[in-house]
Amino acid sequence: MARYIKQEMNDLNGTGEKRSYYRMKIEGNISMDKFIERIAFPGSGVSQATVLHVMTAVAEQLARSLAQGQSVTLDGIGTFKPRLGVVKGKEMDTIDGSETKRNARSIEVNGISFRADKALVRETNQYCDLERGGISRVKDSPYTEEERLSRALRYLDEHTFMRVVDYMKLTGLKRTRATLELQRLASDPASGIVREGWGTHRVYVRGKR
Repeated sequence: MARYIKQEMNDLNGTGEKRSYYRMKIEGNISMDKFIERIAFPGSGVSQATVLHVMTAVAEQLARSLAQGQSVTLDGIGTFKPRLGVVKGKEMDTIDGSETKRNARSIEVNGISFRADKALVRETNQYCDLERGGISRVKDSPYTEEERLSRALRYLDEHTFMRVVDYMKLTGLKRTRATLELQRLASDPASGIVREGWGTHRVYVRGKR
């Protein structure tokens, strides 16, 4: 039996109307050893050692194939694709900018994208027996938007720059809403906040007064 949570969403558009979505309540994590035990159950015809050997080989070959710039589709499971990013400490360049362009040594595989096979989704749904698990509400910031802006400006009067995580601490907002609010403020010349940098190196600074 699995449980679902009705999750409240932040009002990202400033309309005052909050929406909700449903998510599965994760009850725990199954370790690889436990997963192998479930595959190699008594009478299954395979040993735990055999299953471990196959899974290890699959993981190694998956990494080798992705490293060669290939996507990998495992029927009944899904498709894997490598994802690239700039090495930590390097800044993302623009398409037509005049800054120094990145080379291969500045780029690395920093993630793997996975798209589930529809058959896996259907089979998971068939096995799933849901019951209600409660409601999770968003904790709003204790400050109004005007107060949040005031706190941010005071912070920038004392610091060279402000990151999203700093704004989260100042306002009590969750990351998504804090990010969107900062982006909106930076696009408004009257806010006194401007944006600098790119990607993970993006920060917010005091505008010219």
